[in-house]
Amino acid sequence: MAGSTIGTLFKVTTWGESHGEALGVVIDGCPSGIPLSEKEIQIFLDRRKPGKTTISTPRQEDDKVEILSGVFEGKTTGAPISMLVRNQSQRSKDYQNIAENYRPGHADYTFDVKYGFRDYRGGGRSSGRETIGRVAAGAIASKLLSTLGITLLAYTKAIGPIEIDPMKFNKDFISSTPTCMPDSDASIEAEKYMQQCMREYDSSGGVVECRINHVPAGLGEPVFDKLDASLAKALLSIGGVKAFEIGDGIKASLSRGSENNDNFIVKDEKIAKATNHSGGVLGGISDGSELIVRAFFKPTPSIFTTQKTVNQQGVETEIRIEGRHDPVIVPRAVVVVESMCAITIVDQLLINMTSKLDSIQAFYQK
Repeated sequence: MAGSTIGTLFKVTTWGESHGEALGVVIDGCPSGIPLSEKEIQIFLDRRKPGKTTISTPRQEDDKVEILSGVFEGKTTGAPISMLVRNQSQRSKDYQNIAENYRPGHADYTFDVKYGFRDYRGGGRSSGRETIGRVAAGAIASKLLSTLGITLLAYTKAIGPIEIDPMKFNKDFISSTPTCMPDSDASIEAEKYMQQCMREYDSSGGVVECRINHVPAGLGEPVFDKLDASLAKALLSIGGVKAFEIGDGIKASLSRGSENNDNFIVKDEKIAKATNHSGGVLGGISDGSELIVRAFFKPTPSIFTTQKTVNQQGVETEIRIEGRHDPVIVPRAVVVVESMCAITIVDQLLINMTSKLDSIQAFYQK
């Protein structure tokens, strides 16, 4: 199975299945000398851990991370960093009834078509638990970025029809509301909406927004490896993401050039922009302003309503999914979006070090 690795210089490879012994990640290309502990990585993993609220799956997992290599005496060594999280609360029997039936909205059918085989226990590699490796890697990437003053802030922008009010934005609410919304009023309404969905054996989609500050100008390439294209690939690789936006996104297609263009100004004796409709990227290259990206998640496909489907023999049938599932994956996906953004920015920073001769000379001619 190809396609489990992302990155050019900062390479991240995830492994493992939802109902296997463990899941994990290998990070190659991480610079040496970064102070790192399991406790720091655990903070990130706890943000995506199941069973924390009434609007997440009741599956109980400690998700305790173990660092197997690449760290010595509390610092990264430059060698590949391998980490794992052991599965402890699998209930594979919950999936026996879908061993031969294709779940609507899932990858069951496409896995069978591609490989002639699938791990029906929780979805195997297409399970949301695959993101454990991404988040563990994202914790390291975020630690590296923090040494450069680069910060990331991800949060739930919308759940179903309920969207936050920018005028009520309070970042402290992100970690205290079960929805990860920075607007407590919107969070209350979103919780009511989710309770309705759950009573009706249904689910909801939503939007995660991530803001990245203090990214230097010059990251990204002007053709195929545009910064926004790299961010799009990273976020669209997350299970359940169906659309990506940067800056004004779709709204830009409805505006005029005079409205959408960001005029350049001089601020604090530096070149800046009066507005940021572009979301921090021009011509595929970062312009030094805030990066603003959004990932749009579809409703959780595992719903408890009886649905029509087809089995492996091509016979039409009905299916009622059992097990423990998130009625909305957005709150737990906030840290996943943040992690994938961090991984992408670190990779672009390392690539950018070779873009100019004077940068190479400054490094080697000391």
